[in-house]
Amino acid sequence: MSVHKEFKKVTTHSLQEMKSRGEKISMLTAYDYTMAKIIDNSGVDVILVGDSASNVMAGHQTTLPITLDQMIYHASSVIRAIDRALVVVDLPFGSYQGNSKEALQSAVKIMKESGAHAVKMEGGREIKDSIERILTAGIPVMGHLGLTPQSIYKFGTYNVRAKEEEEADRLLQDAKLLQDYGCFALVLEKIPAHLATKVAQSVAIPVIGIGAGGGVDGQVLVTHDMLGMTHEFNPRFLRRYLNLYDSMGNAFKQYIADVKSKNFPSEKEQY
Repeated sequence: MSVHKEFKKVTTHSLQEMKSRGEKISMLTAYDYTMAKIIDNSGVDVILVGDSASNVMAGHQTTLPITLDQMIYHASSVIRAIDRALVVVDLPFGSYQGNSKEALQSAVKIMKESGAHAVKMEGGREIKDSIERILTAGIPVMGHLGLTPQSIYKFGTYNVRAKEEEEADRLLQDAKLLQDYGCFALVLEKIPAHLATKVAQSVAIPVIGIGAGGGVDGQVLVTHDMLGMTHEFNPRFLRRYLNLYDSMGNAFKQYIADVKSKNFPSEKEQY
């Protein structure tokens, strides 16, 4: 008996069903129409419009500079391409921390202007009010614990989180709290695999990992990383399915050479 079931449209409820059945959830990032269309047609379950757009699309060192309006621009582009996947959008840094009223306005603006299906927020108990307020508006919230890149200056490093017992206990408690607050799913980033497995077994909601081992309910990677379009970033958890950096570079060089040598355009390639 196959655990895999085809959904016409993936919803927060579908993900819950997948966890119950033991079917793993696939999630990738997208920030533009063309890429989102290819990813959606491939049958991925969740597309994350990540604030990683700050790094991947805009070349910033951190995720902090990206604005709410820029996130909405990326999310709208992705939504126009989607038939099947559930689209989750990151609430960017500064749009929800410490002010639940602003958090609600940010989430409503994303949903209204982009047509996205859910939002994602980093943090545990410290953002309780924001999560609860957003949920009262009927907007689904995905949590995010472990390495939370928006807090990079607090941590001072992108190293593995929750290796110490105290931090691990707090993370497990936070995961249970996020479930209690009403989050429909949770991302765990860069934490020890045994802890991530324990979290996934301790909560009823789906847990999606990045650098959190195979004992969770699903996996997410940044598309540009798994396609090998980026080549400076080499964390242990990254599997490159292609080496597009070289393939694309070679194509560009060939095009330049063909233009210079007058090989392009040929007789057939003109009117």
